[in-house]
Amino acid sequence: MKLTLAFALSFCASLAMAQNPLSTETKGLYDMVKGNLIKAAAKMPEENYAFKPTPDVRSFGQLVGHVADAQYLFCAPVKGEANPAPGIEKSKTTKADLEKALAAAFAYCDAVYSSMTDATVVQTTKFFNRERSKLTILNFNTSHNNEHYGNIVTYMRLKGLVPPSSEGR
Repeated sequence: MKLTLAFALSFCASLAMAQNPLSTETKGLYDMVKGNLIKAAAKMPEENYAFKPTPDVRSFGQLVGHVADAQYLFCAPVKGEANPAPGIEKSKTTKADLEKALAAAFAYCDAVYSSMTDATVVQTTKFFNRERSKLTILNFNTSHNNEHYGNIVTYMRLKGLVPPSSEGR
């Protein structure tokens, strides 16, 4: 039974990939960094959410809030909506609130990434005052997430923690 289910799931994934390689691969990269960000937010102790390596940079918690805010910034135009601009970075400070906001922000984007096909990702929409393909906007989101995951990795290392992407090595 388990083998049959595993085969069926593998077949469905292969079929989706064959029909929509651009959108499927884009979602795969987004999911990878999303997982690392969620795990990093969970792994960092509450007392380190206010940590700043230097006074002129965001705290760990502000980075988490910034990433959450950015999900709406990038995914709203692809979804055809106005950015709800929740202001998470400036309004949430506790680990619990930030983890909850991050999960909600990723859920918002998950729906966008999951609904994309190769036919829809090439459609254009206004983003930063220019017409851009939805694929470009989604890739920009993943790139932005990776950029800030890199910051988060540094913060974790400075606190003696192994970041999620390095665990098990």
